[in-house]
Amino acid sequence: MLAAESAAPAPRAAHHYAAPSEWRWIGARDKAANVVALAGAGAHRSVVEIGAGDGALLARLSEQGFADELGALEISESGLLQTRAREIPELSACELFDGEHIPFEDDRFDLAVLSHVLEHAEQPRRLLTEAARVAGRVFIEVPLEDHWRLPDQFEPNALGHINYFSQKSLRRFVQTCDLAVLEERVVNPSRELYAARFGGGLGGTWRWALKQGALRAAPALAQRLWTFHGALLCQK
Repeated sequence: MLAAESAAPAPRAAHHYAAPSEWRWIGARDKAANVVALAGAGAHRSVVEIGAGDGALLARLSEQGFADELGALEISESGLLQTRAREIPELSACELFDGEHIPFEDDRFDLAVLSHVLEHAEQPRRLLTEAARVAGRVFIEVPLEDHWRLPDQFEPNALGHINYFSQKSLRRFVQTCDLAVLEERVVNPSRELYAARFGGGLGGTWRWALKQGALRAAPALAQRLWTFHGALLCQK
């Protein structure tokens, strides 16, 4: 069993995961596909997700037999309750943490996962450095929102994003933490996710098709116009 010390969660996230979400469950399938694509298929000895939310990604990875042992760290008690309720067979630890300090020993895991977490983190370099301390490799995924539509001045939004990345700035950010980038990719979320979030027609399927075509035909231009998801795998 994994052993971890509980830390006080950040109050702002205490009730964030009030109920299961179909949108998060569909999105977790996309996220799991990216983890597998970059970190490799087949069972890993131990994987920890830092900022595990409601456990949807861990559940998707469990379905694929991705790891012998899974751990979850989250600042939200409501998220941990939902993660535990999923009864993921490989889940050995499901713990609160303070969003910065990871309560595990050095090199405890094969892989740490930070999926859609760094854009929220108040101390993103500290968190990434901690992730690299406890795992041999780190998988990162963030929305690539640093494009022409990003306002010149910071404006708080309902998503809680405070850090904004492009593919280049994400790579450079990782390198400033003395980590080597092993693999990277930029993807458009799935058509099913667009339909779940925006509905059918121009708001969903058509929007997905337009962005998907643009990313394939002219990836650099597409990333200057719209938000995509950037993922990379790094190590010490």
